[in-house]
Amino acid sequence: MTTLVTGAAGFIGMHVAAALLSRGERVLGIDNFTPYYSIDLKQARIRHLQARHGADFGFLEVDFGDAGALEQALADETVDRIVHLGAQPGVRYSLENPTAYVHSNVAGHLNILELARHSRVAHLVYASSSSVYGMRDDTPFRIEDRVDRPISLYAATKRADELMSETYAHLFRIPQTGLRFFTVYGPWGRPDMAVWKFTEAVLRGRPIDVYNHGDMLRDFTFIDDIVNGVVLTLDQPPLDDGQEKPGGFITPHRLYNIGNNRPEQLMDLIHAIEQACGRQAVLNLLPMQPGDVYQTFADIDAINHDLGFAPTTPIDVGIPAFVDWYMSKWANAETKLL
Repeated sequence: MTTLVTGAAGFIGMHVAAALLSRGERVLGIDNFTPYYSIDLKQARIRHLQARHGADFGFLEVDFGDAGALEQALADETVDRIVHLGAQPGVRYSLENPTAYVHSNVAGHLNILELARHSRVAHLVYASSSSVYGMRDDTPFRIEDRVDRPISLYAATKRADELMSETYAHLFRIPQTGLRFFTVYGPWGRPDMAVWKFTEAVLRGRPIDVYNHGDMLRDFTFIDDIVNGVVLTLDQPPLDDGQEKPGGFITPHRLYNIGNNRPEQLMDLIHAIEQACGRQAVLNLLPMQPGDVYQTFADIDAINHDLGFAPTTPIDVGIPAFVDWYMSKWANAETKLL
């Protein structure tokens, strides 16, 4: 059995691929190394997988937003399941380069749906986002909540992915699960996200840009918990039984929140980073940025009930794990990464 992992050079993609490989599965990863953040880091993730898993891990450099290139690259491959984690991420960057989001997140998702259709995959698990919930005062965010008021193009593309998936589940009965991720962090993370940026700034004595003057709440979720949830989901595809699924669908398609179910104040995160680094942060307090939301808080009752997902890593454990990785693998010399 071969599982295709898109975005295999990405943060979550690398970890999911590693988890599947570690239990003896064959993984085919694809990525096109977009320069949204460090290509060196993305290439290091692929080297990490290759060094530890050898021939069980296959890798193809291809842009899944290009239908022709994707079809050509996979012409000789058999794909049994797909974990579609590749995307153009970032809320703020969608204000600067909107076409990148349409290419990767809309056209790219459609291309993966077509691949799933023609390959007759057993299950397509794909990444959605907590951003689809928009600016809300009521918490926690529930799968049953309306999500038709996105406040960023990134969020709009992720909701579009969910709706396209529902169409393909209806027309072609493709078993699918969409996962709405909540602020993932941990070793091998993304340099554009708060935990990495804040850690780097504290260690280098640089000011941290703190939006909304630090008054923000995020459901920070450690990567090991996320990977556990993705693998649990992949192993248990939804049934085509006409019963309503989380998300309100009666097709073989469902949606889950996947988060820590415990929102943290942004300032508490900063204090945890200060403690792990042994240094005090210099704060540059700023107003809220366009496209940002005040709070995220995942209701995970559905995925807990159906699949047994239960996160176990608080930030006082997860943040030191990230800081230790950062200081040993990245802070002094990028060439140390493998």
